[in-house]
Amino acid sequence: MRTPRVLALGMATLVLVGACSSGGGASSAPSTAPSTAASAPASAAASAAAKADIKIGSDNFYESKLMGEIYAQVLENGGYKVERKFGLGSRQQRIPIMDAKGIDLVAEYVGSGLGNYDKTKITGDGQANADALQAILKPKGITVLGISPGQDQNAFVVRSEDATSKNLKKLSDLAAIQDTLKWGLPADCDTNPLCSGALKDYGINYPPKQRTALGACDVPMAQALQGKAIDVAELCSTQPAIVQFGFVVLEDDKKTQPAENIAPLVRDDYLAKVDAAAFKALLDAVSAKVTTEALTQMGKEVAIDQKDVKDVAAAFLKAQGLIP
Repeated sequence: MRTPRVLALGMATLVLVGACSSGGGASSAPSTAPSTAASAPASAAASAAAKADIKIGSDNFYESKLMGEIYAQVLENGGYKVERKFGLGSRQQRIPIMDAKGIDLVAEYVGSGLGNYDKTKITGDGQANADALQAILKPKGITVLGISPGQDQNAFVVRSEDATSKNLKKLSDLAAIQDTLKWGLPADCDTNPLCSGALKDYGINYPPKQRTALGACDVPMAQALQGKAIDVAELCSTQPAIVQFGFVVLEDDKKTQPAENIAPLVRDDYLAKVDAAAFKALLDAVSAKVTTEALTQMGKEVAIDQKDVKDVAAAFLKAQGLIP
């Protein structure tokens, strides 16, 4: 359903009707919320700042557009004039546009964003990924703002009734019963360290005896789990099917998957035009409210309920007290 994120196991942007960065219900969020985020009133934090017009971009999947819209609306409420340049394409297409000053701000998944430049630096810690990404982007004149507690990462998922009856809460719980389960795994699992490597870290023999090759984070994978053709599925952690069908995301207790918290990237030449501290506080206040659960629910509203992205973003911001 997503635009391919670096090292992600599948696509995640297809709609489950008759979309999921990258991407996180059960994973514990890194300690990342900026100290200013909780206290900055979103409607007033930038009231005294210069209000230079801003161009906000997004990649070409709904969650990226949704985050762009969330940031756009809170900035508009703060007095900024926003030009939306959504759906620019993949990360590889969007980066040159930002480098050329075609956009000033974009929401990024810090794990995949980092991996685009250096895969060896990716970790399961969102702040560590953000810090490493900042070091890479500094010479390009781009600043990484505060990351969200929510993230969209690769996830192993089970049906709620199995989670209850088999006492499944984390990936470690699967090892003892692995031969009794039917596994839904992507076709490239053999060569993907985030699939075969992760399972081996948990003592799960790979490939399991019962395996169906399906696209990770894709509609058929979710449908196979719901229809009991498989018992374990690889999805993206904010995939709408999780809330649609009440699936349980198992905790990645060994942190085998890259942390994919979301952060705004903003050009330094834009920050030079405004009160940078107030601008950062305004957006940090928004990011601090973006949980995995909120991303999943908003994804369902956009991809399954077919609600307009602008309406979903506005409802979220109003519920969080970030816009009136």
